[in-house]
Amino acid sequence: MGVQPFIPIILGKVTTSLMNDTIRILVVDDEPDIRNIVNILLTTRGYAVDEAENGLRAVEMARSMEYDLIILDIMMPELSGTDACAQIRKITKAPVLFLTAKDQDADQTAAYGSGGDDYLVKPFSKTALYLHVEALLRRYRVYRGKGDAPTVIDSLEVSRERGTVMKNGKPIEMTKTEFELLKFLIAHRGVAVSTRTLYENVWSEKFMPSSANTVMVHILKLRKKLEDDPANPTLIRTVWGKGYQID
Repeated sequence: MGVQPFIPIILGKVTTSLMNDTIRILVVDDEPDIRNIVNILLTTRGYAVDEAENGLRAVEMARSMEYDLIILDIMMPELSGTDACAQIRKITKAPVLFLTAKDQDADQTAAYGSGGDDYLVKPFSKTALYLHVEALLRRYRVYRGKGDAPTVIDSLEVSRERGTVMKNGKPIEMTKTEFELLKFLIAHRGVAVSTRTLYENVWSEKFMPSSANTVMVHILKLRKKLEDDPANPTLIRTVWGKGYQID
Protein backbone atom coordinates (compact mmCIF):
# COMPACT_ATOMS: atom_id res chain seq x y z
CA MET A 1 0.00 0.00 0.00
CA GLY A 2 1.37 3.38 -0.93
CA VAL A 3 4.35 1.89 -2.81
CA GLN A 4 5.14 3.81 -5.95
CA PRO A 5 5.42 1.86 -9.21
CA PHE A 6 9.01 1.01 -10.10
CA ILE A 7 10.98 0.24 -13.21
CA PRO A 8 13.22 -2.85 -12.90
CA ILE A 9 16.87 -2.39 -13.78
CA ILE A 10 17.51 -4.24 -17.03
CA LEU A 11 20.50 -6.55 -16.80
CA GLY A 12 21.79 -9.40 -18.94
CA LYS A 13 19.69 -12.39 -19.85
CA VAL A 14 19.54 -15.24 -17.35
CA THR A 15 19.06 -18.74 -18.69
CA THR A 16 17.04 -21.33 -16.82
CA SER A 17 16.32 -25.02 -17.02
CA LEU A 18 13.13 -24.50 -15.02
CA MET A 19 11.16 -22.75 -17.77
CA ASN A 20 8.06 -24.87 -18.02
CA ASP A 21 4.44 -23.85 -18.63
CA THR A 22 3.31 -26.25 -15.90
CA ILE A 23 4.97 -24.05 -13.27
CA ARG A 24 2.31 -21.79 -11.76
CA ILE A 25 3.14 -18.72 -9.69
CA LEU A 26 0.80 -16.51 -7.65
CA VAL A 27 1.77 -12.82 -7.52
CA VAL A 28 0.16 -10.89 -4.66
CA ASP A 29 0.35 -7.10 -4.44
CA ASP A 30 -2.21 -4.33 -3.98
CA GLU A 31 -0.48 -2.19 -6.64
CA PRO A 32 -1.76 -3.20 -10.12
CA ASP A 33 1.31 -1.75 -11.85
CA ILE A 34 3.64 -3.89 -9.77
CA ARG A 35 1.58 -7.02 -10.36
CA ASN A 36 1.60 -6.28 -14.06
CA ILE A 37 5.38 -5.81 -14.23
CA VAL A 38 6.12 -8.98 -12.28
CA ASN A 39 3.54 -10.88 -14.35
CA ILE A 40 5.19 -9.76 -17.61
CA LEU A 41 8.68 -10.67 -16.36
CA LEU A 42 7.59 -14.14 -15.27
CA THR A 43 5.38 -14.99 -18.25
CA THR A 44 8.25 -13.95 -20.50
CA ARG A 45 10.21 -16.77 -18.86
CA GLY A 46 7.43 -19.25 -19.58
CA TYR A 47 5.74 -19.39 -16.18
CA ALA A 48 1.96 -19.42 -15.75
CA VAL A 49 1.02 -16.49 -13.50
CA ASP A 50 -2.08 -15.68 -11.45
CA GLU A 51 -2.62 -12.43 -9.56
CA ALA A 52 -4.22 -11.46 -6.26
CA GLU A 53 -4.78 -7.93 -5.00
CA ASN A 54 -4.49 -8.62 -1.28
CA GLY A 55 -3.58 -11.24 1.29
CA LEU A 56 -7.14 -12.42 1.84
CA ARG A 57 -7.60 -13.19 -1.84
CA ALA A 58 -4.20 -14.91 -1.90
CA VAL A 59 -5.26 -17.32 0.85
CA GLU A 60 -8.49 -18.09 -1.03
CA MET A 61 -6.58 -18.79 -4.25
CA ALA A 62 -4.00 -20.95 -2.46
CA ARG A 63 -6.89 -23.11 -1.24
CA SER A 64 -8.36 -23.58 -4.70
CA MET A 65 -5.20 -23.87 -6.83
CA GLU A 66 -1.86 -25.65 -6.40
CA TYR A 67 1.02 -23.20 -6.84
CA ASP A 68 4.73 -23.85 -7.21
CA LEU A 69 5.63 -20.42 -5.82
CA ILE A 70 3.82 -17.53 -4.13
CA ILE A 71 5.21 -13.98 -4.30
CA LEU A 72 3.86 -11.72 -1.54
CA ASP A 73 3.99 -8.02 -0.75
CA ILE A 74 3.85 -7.15 2.97
CA MET A 75 1.77 -3.97 3.17
CA MET A 76 -1.66 -4.80 1.76
CA PRO A 77 -5.30 -4.15 2.70
CA GLU A 78 -7.66 -6.83 4.03
CA LEU A 79 -4.78 -9.04 5.18
CA SER A 80 -1.07 -8.27 5.35
CA GLY A 81 1.52 -10.39 3.56
CA THR A 82 2.91 -11.84 6.78
CA ASP A 83 -0.55 -12.77 8.09
CA ALA A 84 -1.42 -14.25 4.71
CA CYS A 85 1.81 -16.25 4.68
CA ALA A 86 1.04 -17.72 8.10
CA GLN A 87 -2.32 -18.92 6.79
CA ILE A 88 -0.90 -20.14 3.47
CA ARG A 89 1.64 -22.24 5.38
CA LYS A 90 -1.29 -24.28 6.73
CA ILE A 91 -2.44 -24.96 3.17
CA THR A 92 0.69 -25.58 1.09
CA LYS A 93 4.43 -26.17 1.32
CA ALA A 94 5.02 -24.06 -1.80
CA PRO A 95 7.85 -21.56 -1.24
CA VAL A 96 6.95 -17.96 -0.44
CA LEU A 97 9.04 -15.06 -1.72
CA PHE A 98 8.40 -11.71 -0.07
CA LEU A 99 8.71 -8.89 -2.61
CA THR A 100 8.41 -5.63 -0.74
CA ALA A 101 9.66 -2.08 -0.27
CA LYS A 102 10.04 -2.69 3.47
CA ASP A 103 13.74 -3.17 4.14
CA GLN A 104 14.13 -3.04 7.92
CA ASP A 105 15.53 -5.94 9.94
CA ALA A 106 12.24 -6.20 11.85
CA ASP A 107 10.34 -6.59 8.57
CA GLN A 108 12.55 -9.44 7.43
CA THR A 109 12.34 -11.11 10.83
CA ALA A 110 8.53 -10.97 10.68
CA ALA A 111 8.52 -12.27 7.10
CA TYR A 112 10.70 -15.28 7.83
CA GLY A 113 8.89 -15.85 11.11
CA SER A 114 5.55 -16.12 9.31
CA GLY A 115 6.90 -18.94 7.13
CA GLY A 116 8.51 -17.03 4.27
CA ASP A 117 11.40 -18.63 2.40
CA ASP A 118 13.09 -15.65 0.78
CA TYR A 119 13.04 -11.86 0.73
CA LEU A 120 13.65 -9.40 -2.11
CA VAL A 121 13.47 -5.64 -1.66
CA LYS A 122 11.94 -3.26 -4.22
CA PRO A 123 13.17 -1.86 -6.51
CA PHE A 124 14.94 -4.90 -7.92
CA SER A 125 16.50 -6.00 -11.18
CA LYS A 126 14.80 -8.58 -13.34
CA THR A 127 17.92 -10.73 -12.97
CA ALA A 128 17.59 -10.68 -9.17
CA LEU A 129 13.94 -11.70 -9.47
CA TYR A 130 14.76 -14.56 -11.83
CA LEU A 131 17.58 -15.85 -9.60
CA HIS A 132 15.41 -15.85 -6.48
CA VAL A 133 12.49 -17.47 -8.31
CA GLU A 134 14.64 -20.17 -9.93
CA ALA A 135 16.38 -21.09 -6.68
CA LEU A 136 13.09 -21.44 -4.81
CA LEU A 137 11.46 -23.43 -7.61
CA ARG A 138 14.47 -25.74 -7.90
CA ARG A 139 14.30 -26.55 -4.22
CA TYR A 140 10.55 -27.08 -4.24
CA ARG A 141 10.50 -29.34 -7.28
CA VAL A 142 13.34 -31.51 -5.98
CA TYR A 143 12.30 -31.66 -2.31
CA ARG A 144 8.52 -31.28 -2.52
CA GLY A 145 6.89 -32.97 0.44
CA LYS A 146 10.20 -33.91 2.04
CA GLY A 147 11.61 -32.63 5.29
CA ASP A 148 15.19 -32.20 4.14
CA ALA A 149 14.72 -29.30 1.72
CA PRO A 150 17.79 -27.04 1.84
CA THR A 151 17.72 -23.38 2.72
CA VAL A 152 18.33 -21.34 -0.43
CA ILE A 153 20.18 -18.03 -0.14
CA ASP A 154 21.09 -16.56 -3.51
CA SER A 155 23.56 -19.06 -5.05
CA LEU A 156 23.83 -21.16 -1.86
CA GLU A 157 21.85 -24.25 -0.91
CA VAL A 158 22.35 -25.26 2.71
CA SER A 159 20.96 -28.55 4.01
CA ARG A 160 20.93 -28.26 7.76
CA GLU A 161 19.79 -31.89 8.09
CA ARG A 162 22.49 -33.37 5.83
CA GLY A 163 25.20 -30.91 6.87
CA THR A 164 26.01 -29.93 3.29
CA VAL A 165 26.54 -26.64 1.48
CA MET A 166 26.37 -26.10 -2.28
CA LYS A 167 27.35 -22.94 -4.15
CA ASN A 168 26.25 -22.66 -7.77
CA GLY A 169 25.61 -26.39 -7.67
CA LYS A 170 29.11 -27.27 -6.41
CA PRO A 171 29.80 -28.69 -2.92
CA ILE A 172 31.69 -26.53 -0.40
CA GLU A 173 33.86 -28.33 2.14
CA MET A 174 33.37 -27.07 5.67
CA THR A 175 34.51 -28.00 9.15
CA LYS A 176 31.89 -28.99 11.72
CA THR A 177 32.34 -25.70 13.58
CA GLU A 178 32.06 -23.64 10.40
CA PHE A 179 28.85 -25.42 9.47
CA GLU A 180 27.36 -25.05 12.95
CA LEU A 181 28.19 -21.33 12.85
CA LEU A 182 26.52 -20.95 9.46
CA LYS A 183 23.53 -22.98 10.60
CA PHE A 184 23.05 -20.80 13.68
CA LEU A 185 23.16 -17.61 11.59
CA ILE A 186 20.62 -19.05 9.15
CA ALA A 187 18.33 -20.07 12.02
CA HIS A 188 18.37 -16.40 13.09
CA ARG A 189 18.19 -15.05 9.56
CA GLY A 190 17.38 -11.35 9.40
CA VAL A 191 18.67 -10.70 12.92
CA ALA A 192 22.10 -9.42 13.99
CA VAL A 193 23.60 -12.04 16.33
CA SER A 194 26.23 -10.94 18.84
CA THR A 195 29.62 -12.62 19.09
CA ARG A 196 28.76 -13.67 22.64
CA THR A 197 25.57 -15.40 21.50
CA LEU A 198 27.38 -17.09 18.63
CA TYR A 199 30.25 -18.32 20.79
CA GLU A 200 28.12 -19.62 23.66
CA ASN A 201 25.73 -21.45 21.31
CA VAL A 202 28.16 -22.79 18.69
CA TRP A 203 31.16 -23.53 20.90
CA SER A 204 29.02 -24.24 24.00
CA GLU A 205 31.55 -22.50 26.23
CA LYS A 206 31.48 -19.44 28.47
CA PHE A 207 32.26 -16.27 26.54
CA MET A 208 35.63 -14.71 27.39
CA PRO A 209 37.33 -11.58 25.96
CA SER A 210 39.42 -13.76 23.63
CA SER A 211 36.30 -15.54 22.36
CA ALA A 212 35.40 -12.63 20.09
CA ASN A 213 38.56 -13.24 18.09
CA THR A 214 37.68 -16.93 17.71
CA VAL A 215 34.30 -16.01 16.26
CA MET A 216 35.83 -13.40 13.96
CA VAL A 217 38.39 -15.86 12.57
CA HIS A 218 35.67 -18.41 11.77
CA ILE A 219 33.48 -15.73 10.16
CA LEU A 220 36.43 -14.80 7.94
CA LYS A 221 36.87 -18.48 6.98
CA LEU A 222 33.19 -18.74 6.09
CA ARG A 223 33.38 -15.63 3.96
CA LYS A 224 36.39 -16.96 2.05
CA LYS A 225 34.42 -20.10 1.20
CA LEU A 226 31.00 -18.59 0.55
CA GLU A 227 31.33 -14.98 -0.59
CA ASP A 228 32.03 -13.94 -4.18
CA ASP A 229 34.22 -11.15 -2.77
CA PRO A 230 35.22 -11.93 0.84
CA ALA A 231 36.61 -8.41 1.28
CA ASN A 232 33.14 -7.02 0.53
CA PRO A 233 30.76 -9.58 2.02
CA THR A 234 27.11 -9.56 1.03
CA LEU A 235 26.04 -12.87 2.59
CA ILE A 236 27.39 -12.62 6.14
CA ARG A 237 27.20 -8.95 7.02
CA THR A 238 28.85 -7.22 9.95
CA VAL A 239 26.33 -5.07 11.80
CA TRP A 240 28.54 -2.70 13.73
CA GLY A 241 27.89 -2.78 17.46
CA LYS A 242 25.50 -5.72 17.14
CA GLY A 243 27.24 -8.69 15.54
CA TYR A 244 26.83 -10.70 12.34
CA GLN A 245 23.76 -11.21 10.19
CA ILE A 246 22.53 -13.21 7.21
CA ASP A 247 19.59 -11.59 5.42
